[in-house]
Amino acid sequence: MQQLLRLPLLWTSVVLLALAGCTSTPHRAPVEDRSVGKSAGASSSITGTAVTPAPESKPLPGAENAGKPGYYTVKPGDTLIRIAMDNGQGWRDVAKWNGMDNPNLIEVGQVLRVAPPGVDPSAVTTRPLAASKVETRPLDSKTPATSPAASAATSTPTTTASSSPATKDDDDISWGWPASGQVVAGFDEVRNKGMSFSGKAGDPVFAAADGRVMYAGAGLRGYGNMIIIKHSTNYLTAYAHNQTLLVKEDQVVRKGQKIAEMGSSDADQVKLHFEVRKQGKPIDPSKLLPAR
Repeated sequence: MQQLLRLPLLWTSVVLLALAGCTSTPHRAPVEDRSVGKSAGASSSITGTAVTPAPESKPLPGAENAGKPGYYTVKPGDTLIRIAMDNGQGWRDVAKWNGMDNPNLIEVGQVLRVAPPGVDPSAVTTRPLAASKVETRPLDSKTPATSPAASAATSTPTTTASSSPATKDDDDISWGWPASGQVVAGFDEVRNKGMSFSGKAGDPVFAAADGRVMYAGAGLRGYGNMIIIKHSTNYLTAYAHNQTLLVKEDQVVRKGQKIAEMGSSDADQVKLHFEVRKQGKPIDPSKLLPAR
């Protein structure tokens, strides 16, 4: 009889011990580091996209310049490369003008200077870059901006010097064709902001005019391995989907110089996508290229 009376007390003790175990502090899972804009360690890997700041954050840099000529307000999905190209500038220059320690870190609503300090954006000059020294070294195989094929490239790219001296203004730029293949897609302001050329993997890609390399890498989605060359204050050209890049940022190139090898990076087939931008705005390249 006494054993039967003890059973409820025993079950009560077991239940209390179980409840006590449920209320103990559990082990917390590791906190994931979600910091944005960490540098990849290479100057040509500017891939960080704009992020929306927290509501309680302080006013973003440059907010007082919003809407002014020569300034740009960052939008969702923007990257520094895209902002610079759309405004006809090099990303390094934009980073310098805005005192950016980490060019990968930009925030939605931040206002960036996209015109040189001390220059009236509505009255820029049109003096082109002087093309003096020509470098023809291929990219170092350790540079992550190139495709894997770049590390295997051992030949020195062919250089064709311009037959005319450096041009004096934008209207006098001597233009040449960037590829020998057929044009498979023409300029369309909505669907195609440039021209597309057919070809085989490894076919040469040429600089369309004298200028300076402003970007060489794969940091802009949809363009693959890309090169951007600035030819003057107003004009720049872009060469996308390459297999191999043969020039570096800040390198001076000449019209007709081999700057890349055609490929299919970030594309569904081998092709060269070629753009001409005037003050950052895409224009029809066929209106500038000479007759074949």
